[in-house]
Amino acid sequence: MKLSRGKALPALGVLFIGCILIFHNQILWEAGAVLVDSESPQRADVIVTLAGDASGHRILKAAELVRAGYARTILVSGAGTFYGISESTLAINFAVSLGFPSDYFVPLQHRSLSTREEARVITDRLRALHVHRYLLVTSNFHTARAARILRRTAPEFEVQVVGATYPHWNNGYWWKEREGQKIWLEEAVKTVADFFRL
Repeated sequence: MKLSRGKALPALGVLFIGCILIFHNQILWEAGAVLVDSESPQRADVIVTLAGDASGHRILKAAELVRAGYARTILVSGAGTFYGISESTLAINFAVSLGFPSDYFVPLQHRSLSTREEARVITDRLRALHVHRYLLVTSNFHTARAARILRRTAPEFEVQVVGATYPHWNNGYWWKEREGQKIWLEEAVKTVADFFRL
């Protein structure tokens, strides 16, 4: 039996909605997965942590990598200050308070307002240090965009991106809580903006 056009469109709509309902978890998972580009770490000249993580997960992941022998030092990027204390100092103090040696860390304080600006500051320092390969540590949901920006800014470096877990990302099930939804939306918008170089 052939459906008329007037009946076919509603039937297709019901089918589409049915597919969304059945596969919504997989669709949402993939929508988050496109933001993640985390790799297994390999030995490097230095580790770089990106600014913007008040939870401390980035600095602790980097410190664990040094302890495991992947590099000797961490360049700790920090943008701005909090109550008069630089972000990189706060991050380092946090890691040291949890038992990591202070000589793991080298602060890199700056005033960048975006990952793109931060990438320029970082690559200038890496060039001055004559680095060839580095590990970049950032929050897992930020890895894909950060990797693109850093590689585009300085293609001469070999960079591997290592994702630090973030509680509200919820191991990829970001849509299960409000904070995760906000993180996804913000990172998705920034990803689109970066595509257009905004």
